[in-house]
Amino acid sequence: MAAPQVKSSSELTMAVLGCGTMGIAILSGILTSLTSLASSPSDPPTSPPALPRHFIATVRSQSSIVKVESALSPLVKPNVSTLRVLQSTSNVSAVAEADIILLGCKPYMVSGLLSASGMKDALTVNHQEGHVRKQKIIISICAGVTVPQIEQILREDVGMEGNDLPIVVRAMPNTASKIRESMTVINTVEPPLPDSVTELLTWIFEQIGEVAFLPPSLMDACTSLCASGTAFFALVMEAAADGGVAMGIPRAEATKMAAQTMRGAAGLVLDGEHPAILREKVSTPGGCTIGGLLVLEDEGVRGAVAKAVREATVVASLLGSGAKNVNGTRH
Repeated sequence: MAAPQVKSSSELTMAVLGCGTMGIAILSGILTSLTSLASSPSDPPTSPPALPRHFIATVRSQSSIVKVESALSPLVKPNVSTLRVLQSTSNVSAVAEADIILLGCKPYMVSGLLSASGMKDALTVNHQEGHVRKQKIIISICAGVTVPQIEQILREDVGMEGNDLPIVVRAMPNTASKIRESMTVINTVEPPLPDSVTELLTWIFEQIGEVAFLPPSLMDACTSLCASGTAFFALVMEAAADGGVAMGIPRAEATKMAAQTMRGAAGLVLDGEHPAILREKVSTPGGCTIGGLLVLEDEGVRGAVAKAVREATVVASLLGSGAKNVNGTRH
């Protein structure tokens, strides 16, 4: 662990409050990228002028401190980045040092965390006369917690107002962050974020995958497609592997083959191929592919998958509004 140190104008401090699996994945991507940037100083700059280089992660237990340190400490390089892992009793001091605060805690903990004693002063930037006014940035990756909800907490519970309010952003990465293949959706706001903030947010989340900016009205649908979608596609992959096993392929090989085939199809689509065109290219007249596709269509797979995305969207919306046991009341 590194001790606090003086920062240059091109260095930011990022605090991750509640650094669990997703927080570890995000910091891992950033730390790895910083090392790559430092090892290729002659490459043209494609990153924001100021990047997070100092990191503070807070967790609830000593065992979690050990877990985070073991995962991230090997990625910290001298003169490139620093890392401190603290217990959550240090949340306020971590926020006071930070320029960027990532909320990685459970959704129900957000209000209590932000309204802790001393948090108002910690979130307030002390401005010197004649200097450009800056605000801290709060990034929430807490499922179902909206930007207006966080801003209401800051106003009513923390007592902040006007220009002292931090910039609040909602982002939704998914579990593939662990292998830097996330699809992260960032909530746009009105008025729009400053270009410098948008550039910084994009850089942070591009270190763990792809990034899209969409309006808040679509965030529940994005939760369904991008977050729940990981499980939906895993089920399809598992079903394909089961078919292979039924026809004699060993389980390990069938799973690997199904996963690689799904990865290949996804890669072709991301490379510009439309899914319908890809499907048509593989469907030789009178061949095995069209025969299998007709079974999938006859069994309603297309409609079932689309309906699953729609259903998960509605459930996400209801959960975000505080409803309980939603799935038990849907049908």
